[in-house]
Amino acid sequence: MLWRSEAETQAFAQRLAACPALRNAYVELRGDLGAGKTTLVRYLLRAMGVQGRVKSPTYAVVEPHHVPGLDIWHFDFYRFNDPRECEDAGFRDLFASPGLKLAEWPEKAATMVPACDLLIQLEALPDESRQVQLRAGTAIGEALLACLA
Repeated sequence: MLWRSEAETQAFAQRLAACPALRNAYVELRGDLGAGKTTLVRYLLRAMGVQGRVKSPTYAVVEPHHVPGLDIWHFDFYRFNDPRECEDAGFRDLFASPGLKLAEWPEKAATMVPACDLLIQLEALPDESRQVQLRAGTAIGEALLACLA
């Protein structure tokens, strides 16, 4: 996909938020700094009904959110230097619990996070648009791709 504007990013987030399978998915967002990972998460959380300020978890590593009937965890592993930090922080329990998990920079947590249901790869292009690739890793991911099709 090619997103030419933030409005297209927001529209994708709204479509994804409407997919029932998302409620218990683990979604990885990959891309360089400035690719739009946090922007996409903000639009997604808003579309799911999260109110108030949605801040990046870069320093806190995880920001919990709750909407009626759904827990959401937004992880940012950018500052991790060793994948074992994920284990030391007790995140394994969060990943094992029901709810939506969104992770930026998941490669920094490597083997300490489960296989993702959906990978969203973002690349910022020189004209400020975003090249986006989606890849399913599980049956939940396949259901999400089918919902988005």
